[in-house]
Amino acid sequence: MRRVAAGILLFFSAVLMAANVHCAERWAKLPAFPPMPPATTSGMAPVNDIKMYYAEYGEGEPILFIHGGLGSADVWGYQVADFAKDHRVIVADSRGHGRSTRSEQPFGYDLMTSDYVALLDYLKLDKVTLVGWSDGGIIGIDMAMKNPEKLTHVVAQAANVTTDGVKSDATDNKTFKEYIEAAGEAYRKLSPTPNGYSAFLKQMMAMWGSQPAWTADDLGKIKVPVTLAIGDHDEAVGRDHTEMMAKQIPGSKLVILKDASHFAMLQDPEGYNAMIRDAMTGK
Repeated sequence: MRRVAAGILLFFSAVLMAANVHCAERWAKLPAFPPMPPATTSGMAPVNDIKMYYAEYGEGEPILFIHGGLGSADVWGYQVADFAKDHRVIVADSRGHGRSTRSEQPFGYDLMTSDYVALLDYLKLDKVTLVGWSDGGIIGIDMAMKNPEKLTHVVAQAANVTTDGVKSDATDNKTFKEYIEAAGEAYRKLSPTPNGYSAFLKQMMAMWGSQPAWTADDLGKIKVPVTLAIGDHDEAVGRDHTEMMAKQIPGSKLVILKDASHFAMLQDPEGYNAMIRDAMTGK
């Protein structure tokens, strides 16, 4: 009986340990957005037909961070704190996101890319390294195709270049649902239209259903150095899609982020920042 009891205890201990390990997996959690450091300067830039929120930190070679869909510049707290030590860091809210206004024009990647080009002109920045997450990565690839003169390097994490690169069950994923809810809370605090999140989400999902739609020929014309990163547990973008992108963009580098999901910059900021620095130095 003692052996049986001991065996039962060992079995349940193993089950509990496995459950604890599963619960501790960082890729299965959405960490809270970290606080942003005090900005050197910030404001509302008049770009195209909107007012675009931006903030700058630190001094040195410029690096522009572009957030993902539904989010805002405030997702980049860990990256800003690190890179502002030796770079001029620029963050902004894409049109209709965060503190930025929007117009009656429907959301589209070409339009949002033109906003960021106009912002760089407003800030008198000739070239930047662009780090984009999700929609921000798509904007980075778009800019590499249409405005390569503005870029020294693009780091695109969890980007897609056709709609079938997004997993069909992405919005059913628990972590992704938590992000949509967290983004909604932030939107209500930051947006000039705080009660418009449901309509905003619907419009963004309409864009995601039809864009982007780039071909291999489009990607094959990119001359800017591009690093493509994807978490090994990304719940939204397929790894095979990212691998396909790496084959089609000349000279691009593929990086798999270990034990990370779509939200790698929050789950493993140290590894994420190291990946960016490696990309910028050509490692």
